Amino acid sequence: MTRSTLLMLSLLLLLALGSRAASPVAVFDQANRLYEQGKFADAVAGYQQLIASGHTSPTLYYNLGNACFKAGQLGRAVAAYRRAQQLSPRDPNIQFNLDFARQQVTGSNTPARNLWQRALGRLTLNEWALLATAAFWICFVLLFLRELRPTWRRPLRSYTIAAGSLAAVLIALFCVALYQTERSNEAVVVAQQAVVRYGPLEDSQVYFQLRDGAEVQVLARKQNGAEEFWLQVRDGSRRVGWVKSDQVVVL
Repeated sequence: MTRSTLLMLSLLLLLALGSRAASPVAVFDQANRLYEQGKFADAVAGYQQLIASGHTSPTLYYNLGNACFKAGQLGRAVAAYRRAQQLSPRDPNIQFNLDFARQQVTGSNTPARNLWQRALGRLTLNEWALLATAAFWICFVLLFLRELRPTWRRPLRSYTIAAGSLAAVLIALFCVALYQTERSNEAVVVAQQAVVRYGPLEDSQVYFQLRDGAEVQVLARKQNGAEEFWLQVRDGSRRVGWVKSDQVVVL
């Protein structure tokens, strides 16, 4: 058999395998059917397969949250709803399910968000960027028209000032939103009982425990050895301690 024939057979084999691979839509529909059949753990695996392959959407994370909740994975449900909310912050269904899941978490408080975080969280980072960009270009066009037609300078003066002021405010808000996004680091407990210690060592004294679904802020990270990772966290009661990274999901 010649080399060209072998190459052709290899290409045909790859095409055949690729055609057999399930499309993202097929995997999503199959996960939805599994959910409807009450096979919640299998549905979770299907949704996670899509996420692992790089697919993200509010609906995907929302359905993952519902499947995790039905499967008894409360912490992973909260984390999925939180991620869905990051992509679609004004969706009432996501907010309702997130609030309902949070009510099932016992023994911990959600870290309070300040007024700026709540206000800026009404829009996604991309939406703030689009608003700031649109206001900037409106201001730029008005300035261009004032230079193109000197007789329009006076009539357009107030509009140019308003557009410039709006652009400056929106750019500032976008910068604040970007800073908070980069600075904030939150996590959700996904273990039935996460042990929080005074230090990042197994021998450190136990400080307190967090239940499945508790939300915490991540303050620092530390690695002990090749595979042991610790996170310094702060809960809603402002207690600070160290927890193993495999017991939480960082958002």
